[in-house]
Amino acid sequence: MIEKDIVIVGGGAAGFFAAINIAELNPELEVAILERGNEVLTKVKVSGGGRCNVTHAEFIPQELVKNYPRGEKELLGPFHTFMTGDTIEWFEKRGVELKIEEDGRMFPTSNTSQTIIDCFLYEAKKHGVSVLKNQSVTTICKEGAHWMVKTKTDEFACNKLVMATGSNPKIWKLLENVGHKVTAPVPSLFTFNIKDDRIKDIPGVVAQDVEIEVIGTNLFSEGPLLITHWGMSAPSILKLSAFGALELAKRNYKFQIKINFIKETIDNVILRLKELKQESPKKTIVNYAQFNLPKRLWVQLVSACKIEADSRWADINKNQMEALANQLTKAMFYVDGKSTFKEEFVTAGGIDLKEINFKTYESRQQENLYFAGEVMNVDAVTGGFNFQNAWTGAYIVAQSITKHS
Repeated sequence: MIEKDIVIVGGGAAGFFAAINIAELNPELEVAILERGNEVLTKVKVSGGGRCNVTHAEFIPQELVKNYPRGEKELLGPFHTFMTGDTIEWFEKRGVELKIEEDGRMFPTSNTSQTIIDCFLYEAKKHGVSVLKNQSVTTICKEGAHWMVKTKTDEFACNKLVMATGSNPKIWKLLENVGHKVTAPVPSLFTFNIKDDRIKDIPGVVAQDVEIEVIGTNLFSEGPLLITHWGMSAPSILKLSAFGALELAKRNYKFQIKINFIKETIDNVILRLKELKQESPKKTIVNYAQFNLPKRLWVQLVSACKIEADSRWADINKNQMEALANQLTKAMFYVDGKSTFKEEFVTAGGIDLKEINFKTYESRQQENLYFAGEVMNVDAVTGGFNFQNAWTGAYIVAQSITKHS
């Protein structure tokens, strides 16, 4: 039997952040992190394309919460306690400077996630946190005032237990056994698989600002759109996948989307096309992309309207003009499946939010049981928001535990 004051299950971002803050706030507490594998912080390593998207440069709590399809209401209070500015300060105090990119994402200035990993490992060692690997948890239970945690090799007794395992079905099952309700997980951040002649030959093309809606729902998003070898990605798609996680799962990831590539009304587009017919009658249509569209996309949309490659503006007829206006503003695509977004695995699902006290992140069902990160039914759009949820929850867990220890 190994006795610790605090046991944290999960050697990821939330687990380390909680452990370091607990040990720093109260050096007398013995804190142990239990990691099921032989490596820690693996998700941090691959996040943000290996650069670690630490947080997002949104400094107003009411605006920050809008990026969480699940957790928006619950996170407002916690973000008033610890949010983006606090995260930046926390890392800067420990020698890690962050930078803001044009889209608001924040990364270490080193441009490598190893900087964040090294910081956590150094701070954990400095504050005497025990980092125990290959500790796959098999059971958790309450015995009197203590929590008992059994792994495949050891048994731990602790006063307070923190669950920071991320999306882990085995852990959710153990938490159900101690009285918690778990919302079934579904993927939350994914790209759309689309086979369509209009996009099959132009992977890598980006339309900078589009509007997309999922037919038959009220799901809508806007922003950049990336055409990939498999279909479509980038923020406009990823927002739909996050906010539509439950609805799209119900449809087995088979549905139609309508895209307005230029965010213009069809009437305005037809007027502009008529002007082009008058102003540039001798110009070949495919040679001069309009509406700030990438040329390769423009060519494909023109071709989809049965307009010949050598057609000039003078040659275009009314039906072709209307067809082109539709392709630009109401292009329909059929989505048949999904793909993982890079290597970032995010799911909707986890511990029911009603069963958590968000002032302390303690269980409402079991005393001295705490949660941090994606083990809860909280998830966000891409851009550093999932990490911010982890930092905020872990910090409040540390504050709550040390106040009552």
